[in-house]
Amino acid sequence: MNKRYEQTMLYDFYGELLTEHQRTIYEDAVYNDMTLGEIAERQGISRQGVHDLIRRCDKILQEYENRLHLVERFTKAKETLRQIQSLAGAVSQDGAGETKEMAERLKRIETLSQTLMEEL
Repeated sequence: MNKRYEQTMLYDFYGELLTEHQRTIYEDAVYNDMTLGEIAERQGISRQGVHDLIRRCDKILQEYENRLHLVERFTKAKETLRQIQSLAGAVSQDGAGETKEMAERLKRIETLSQTLMEEL
């Protein structure tokens, strides 16, 4: 996973658990793509302070993920949904095709759906 994408996903799931000050600086860095210098000037702190705070936030967010696995479960559920959509699309395109193959696809859709329900 690309670092910026990972940061945004972790923040989306766990950002509310950071302090308001941490959220402000982290959002400026990750979402608003501001430089350390711009953030430091805006917040009245050093560039090193901004850098340290962003690293600390990354660590905090990753620790939440290590304990709760919400991003991991979300990613798995999203992939399962993609597979379901792909299988459902293949079934609908086949129309009245081979019934044995269609029955297997429908069984796979049922299995994936059940897996997704258990994950959520």
